Amino acid sequence: MKEGEDYYFNDDGLMVFTAAYHIKRGYCCKNKCKHCPWNFGKPKGEKNSEDK
Repeated sequence: MKEGEDYYFNDDGLMVFTAAYHIKRGYCCKNKCKHCPWNFGKPKGEKNSEDK
C-alpha cells in the first residue's frame, strides 16, 4: 500500500482508504467506507465523496 494513492490520514489521525485502493482490492467490505466505489450505505443518487 502506498500513502496518498491507497490511503491517507484524516484530521483525526485515522487511516482512510481511497477509492483506488478499494478497486484494487476488488470487493466491497460493507463497512460504509467514505470512498466506497460501490456506494454501499449511501442513499440512492448520492455520489461517493471526492477522492483525495
